[in-house]
Amino acid sequence: MGEAPEFAPQVLDALRTPLESGTVSIARSELNARFPAAFQLVLAANPCPCGMASTPGAECRCPPAAVRRYADKISGPVRDRVDIAQAFLPLRRSHLKAAGAEGEPSARVAERVVEARERQRSRLHGTPWRTNGEVPGPYLRRSLPAPHGAQLAWDALDRGRLSARGVDKVFRLAWSVADLAGRDRPSRDDTALALAMRRGEQPGILAREVG
Repeated sequence: MGEAPEFAPQVLDALRTPLESGTVSIARSELNARFPAAFQLVLAANPCPCGMASTPGAECRCPPAAVRRYADKISGPVRDRVDIAQAFLPLRRSHLKAAGAEGEPSARVAERVVEARERQRSRLHGTPWRTNGEVPGPYLRRSLPAPHGAQLAWDALDRGRLSARGVDKVFRLAWSVADLAGRDRPSRDDTALALAMRRGEQPGILAREVG
């Protein structure tokens, strides 16, 4: 969903239940129907209505109140259901020049994803789930070994910087980071990275803040 704040708030809020349950329920006077609706949601938004905020050398003409209203169009409950939050600064000349440099081949990335999925299937063998994203919070917290550094997430919860749902999402992300790295259990760095991705912060800063 590009320019997500431009969607009507009721449209965005209608995604809350499908994001949580993976289903869509439609109720009519004589019929209730439920349909599968497992999907990946990607939201993109500018920093302000004009899009110039945080752009070096540009002038943002949006009043502070307008910037707040723009951001508040995506409600807290919707934000809390998004696993990863990431802010991107405008591209500089060096980024554009580096874009042509050779990176990791897509085929190798695909291999890592396949390997990570296999680790998840093996770990979740005998359960109704196959991937980390399907695992409910209680199972994450009670039946799987806690990620090393799990206290980082609990401390963030105690300080009001992370919700209970957010703790579960941090644990899921930590397991996925470990799976992609070929580790049997998330390390403290994996947990710090997951928490940073959850809150849109740099891992090093985050670890110093809540560690």
